[in-house]
Amino acid sequence: MALAPGTKLGPYEIIAPLGAGGMGEVYRARDPQLGRDVAIKVLPAYLSRDPDRLRRFEQEARAAAALNHPNILAVYQLGTHEGSPYLVSELLEGSTLRDQLLRGPLPVRKAVEYGIQTAHGLAAAHEKGIVHRDLKPENLFLTKDGRIKILDFGLAKLTQAPDPSGSATPTLTEGTDPGVVLGTVGYMSPEQVRGHAADGRADLFALGAILYEMLTGKRAFHKPTSADTMSAILNEEPPVISQTVPGIPPALQRVVQRCVEKNPEQRFHSASDLAFALEALSDATSSPTGAFAAAKPQTRWVWIAGAVVVAIAVALAIWFSRPPAIPVVESVIQLTNDGEPKPGEDIGDLETDGARIYLTEGLAGNRRIVQVSVSGGETAQLPTQLVNPAIAGLARDGSALLVLVGGAFSQRVSMWLVSLPAGTARRLGDMEVGDASLFPDGRLLYTLGSAVYVAGRDGSNPHKLAQVPQLLTYAPRASPSGDRVLFSAIDGVSGENAAVYEVAADGTGLREVLKGGQSSVPADVCCARWSPNEKYVTFQARSQGTWDLWVVREGGAIGRAFGSPVRLTSGPLSYTGGTVSKDEKQIFVTGSKAKGELVRYDPKSGEFVPYLGGISAYDTTFSRDGKWMAYISFPEHTLWRSRADGSDRLQLTYPPQVVVEPRISPDGTRVAFSTPESVAYLISMNGGTPQRLSDYASAPDWSPDGNAVVVGSLVPGKTIGEKAYLQSRIIDVRTGTASVVSDSQGLVGAWFVAQDKLVAATEDQAKFSLFDLTSGKWSDLVSDPATFGAWEPSLDGKYLYCTTLGADPKALRIRIADHAVETIASLKALQQVNDPYDITEIGVAPDGSALFTRDVGTQEVYALTVKWP
Repeated sequence: MALAPGTKLGPYEIIAPLGAGGMGEVYRARDPQLGRDVAIKVLPAYLSRDPDRLRRFEQEARAAAALNHPNILAVYQLGTHEGSPYLVSELLEGSTLRDQLLRGPLPVRKAVEYGIQTAHGLAAAHEKGIVHRDLKPENLFLTKDGRIKILDFGLAKLTQAPDPSGSATPTLTEGTDPGVVLGTVGYMSPEQVRGHAADGRADLFALGAILYEMLTGKRAFHKPTSADTMSAILNEEPPVISQTVPGIPPALQRVVQRCVEKNPEQRFHSASDLAFALEALSDATSSPTGAFAAAKPQTRWVWIAGAVVVAIAVALAIWFSRPPAIPVVESVIQLTNDGEPKPGEDIGDLETDGARIYLTEGLAGNRRIVQVSVSGGETAQLPTQLVNPAIAGLARDGSALLVLVGGAFSQRVSMWLVSLPAGTARRLGDMEVGDASLFPDGRLLYTLGSAVYVAGRDGSNPHKLAQVPQLLTYAPRASPSGDRVLFSAIDGVSGENAAVYEVAADGTGLREVLKGGQSSVPADVCCARWSPNEKYVTFQARSQGTWDLWVVREGGAIGRAFGSPVRLTSGPLSYTGGTVSKDEKQIFVTGSKAKGELVRYDPKSGEFVPYLGGISAYDTTFSRDGKWMAYISFPEHTLWRSRADGSDRLQLTYPPQVVVEPRISPDGTRVAFSTPESVAYLISMNGGTPQRLSDYASAPDWSPDGNAVVVGSLVPGKTIGEKAYLQSRIIDVRTGTASVVSDSQGLVGAWFVAQDKLVAATEDQAKFSLFDLTSGKWSDLVSDPATFGAWEPSLDGKYLYCTTLGADPKALRIRIADHAVETIASLKALQQVNDPYDITEIGVAPDGSALFTRDVGTQEVYALTVKWP
């Protein structure tokens, strides 16, 4: 279905259709954040249900996003709109090469120039291990300023890029099954026609066919049927160019002929070689008139032309050797491919000793430490007996890791030093902290509540370094010289006021150096860290649910102003981490592509099977009659409603609002939900403006009569020791009055299981309790030392469905009447989504089936090659 002008796709607003493009429809749209027009390609819903089409569409984004070259279309972001994926790219003004060729052959000089540009673009792709495999005039765009742009990497073969050092350097990895023919008839190489493996030389064959067509106006291989054309590619030579167009230089004909050789070994060795050959032709045979000359120029003009060429070459060499004005990412290389979840953000840092990268893998409650070579390859687990560890720092000499250990939902964790490579662990001090890292001399730097502390190497003699009242501090980092500290801070209740602070190592000069929402930086900023030479600070910022890496020139001394922030990445992956390599040539990051698949556990087969077609939905909730459902789209976190069979869908909320924990009212007319900032809302099932119900409220749930909503509350300015003060409140939605649930301090997630009964969990989520509204008393329901992850009452309130965490996670069903516990399924083999706002989840379908969201996205480690000023 065509998108009307004004339609919103994430932050982008559709302006007008531009026509078909590859596998989807292309639209002109406006990016309000950066004030520019972009192109958006949308894969129609009926095609997105085709796994192969969807794979090709996503592969196009992955391939193009891995490249940064003036002759390749720049891709900015990959998103989803109403179940249909879309690709955001630069907006091109001009026409395709096919449009140009419809008017006949091109002048020789233009054909050679376009061939040179295309060869340079292919060379950049081939260097990253990416083979296009569908090069044709339709996929070459000629901009108004005469630049060629290579489009549509939907059939790209993502292989392993060659490494000049001789070591393995894995990049994007995805091939094609043997015997599968992919490409466009007329431009496919003989090896593609046969269904054999194709490398970069297949693209050179296609470019040779395109050069032939540009020079002659006729296709090199064109027969009445596809079968005849494929036979000609295998067995026939194209007519000699000079027979069609007299006066073509013989050297140019030989270049084209070498490109379309049947045997790949007889073609040019690389796209760079082809570009060099074409450039030599262009320089050697040009005349002052700009046309290819048949006559031999006078000797004097040869010397003059040669001098001009040399001067231009020297000027270009000087120009391209000049450093850029700002840091620029030149390439992106994938280092891991183990398919394991990697938390990213501020949970588990990436650390490098120059040879290895250390990282945290696994979901909450079952995290582990692994390592991988800086050049990529297999990951290997670091042997340690610690349960659920997360990396926080690396000793300067690379001898040990600082590791934080705590439960899945622990707000306070202990600090341990893990030796390398043995994995022997010892605890540092007896304090529990929020976050930590190391000074270069081995001293501990940690946060606790609103303060930042320093302690000795063994945790002794702790003292406060700095404090930012009313904010929660985390992600502390000392400068390589050890004289300054950066740390992040945020309002722990509202999630607002995100900022990065700097303070001297002696506690003086505390100041805010980066503020979310200012200087073009998104509102969410965190996790700043220095480059080894202390010239730059990297940090990450989140916009519309996607993290990007930013860099800023640091002040040079305490109190000196930082430079203007520069955005290094712009999707389509979400990048977190930002660890600069020891040689400062690369930045190591975790790149994530979020995608979920709604599944139902089938007890008969013991399998998790797609539910409602496997839509990317999260936090599903149903009306009591089982006829309607509401859910959150993943990863956009917008609220949708539909009938229980998935029909009659309607989007209820829109970015930038992020929705969590929706619940449908008993009569199916409204949805209660909350936001990460702990604000509860009500919205009609027919859409409209959300009604603000309460601040400092989360996880709203309706009473069976629909007259009240119970919410979890964080009481501002009040703590229990150093922990936030939690309690539950019941809000009458008719009057807005609220009452506190007796003795609910320290309990989370109170939900109704009957009109007079609530269920809640302790803050550490190790025990469920029941509250009788009539007697005003709490009683134990069930406990589990592994801790619970998520829970959801059945529609009739007779059961509580829940998940457990740890090394052997399970889905359980607890009968409220007699507290009997039944294991539904093991979740060990089910990789659930690593959601940034919820750790894990469970839903209950009207028939009593347990619902989950399976993670079908990716989280891998990448190396960004950066050119610094």
